[in-house]
Amino acid sequence: MPIWTLYGLSRGLATTPWPAKSESGQQQGVLGLPAFNQDRCDETCRACVDSCLPEAITIESSASGERLTIDYGKCISCQLCTETCPNSALEKSDHWAFGVRRREDLVWAEAMATQEAKELKNGIRRTFGRSLHIRHVDAGSCNGCESELQALNNPYYNLHRLGIFFTPSPRFADLLLVTGSVTYAMREPLLETWNAMPEPKWVMATGTCAVSGGITGGGYSCAHGLDGILPVDIYLPGCPPNPSAMIHALLLLLRRAEQVVHGGHYGR
Repeated sequence: MPIWTLYGLSRGLATTPWPAKSESGQQQGVLGLPAFNQDRCDETCRACVDSCLPEAITIESSASGERLTIDYGKCISCQLCTETCPNSALEKSDHWAFGVRRREDLVWAEAMATQEAKELKNGIRRTFGRSLHIRHVDAGSCNGCESELQALNNPYYNLHRLGIFFTPSPRFADLLLVTGSVTYAMREPLLETWNAMPEPKWVMATGTCAVSGGITGGGYSCAHGLDGILPVDIYLPGCPPNPSAMIHALLLLLRRAEQVVHGGHYGR
């Protein structure tokens, strides 16, 4: 007897009630992307900048002086910055719902913009209602994102209960979900898949590699993620993003969830 069948018979329903009955995404205790506390930051310190392999943490110069900035679209959640920061300006957190509609919302800003985020094409919820079909393309990932994607169809997350399905053919897909840093070898197959999809269609960059190229971005074999190649509607960083983060980003596309990150600030 399959283990999930036995579990279901002994425990009842195994599927998580989230998002219908919980705000947590069932991710308690799961390590997320680092949280930044600007008030604790020593502007003369460079420990976190020097330790950041993907260069997600940088120092920017402005008329008011130098300041630290974080691009969560490049962060691979290695936590080295939290370990090297002497002032706890960067701390480990459980922040996981980083899906955004604008790439710039993943860059930490001292003052958040007051302008509303640009809306996706009008009528998306009316067009799809409570159904969405996804074509996934691995454009050069390490398979970390794929391992999390596979979990979406297990009995616990049970993506089908939300009316969201994966399809093997781009001709039946509404959303192109891309993982990987977009290697030169995968660029043409990716574009062919996009061109085969009927209108209206959307794109979701899943994982730090697809958002910014990750640690291999701009190397000899790949680009800096999807920007400039396809029109991205949803950005979801993480190395890899967990299944709940993926579900939240998909519901964000369908207007069934609210964006949590604005100007790099989580939960505002």
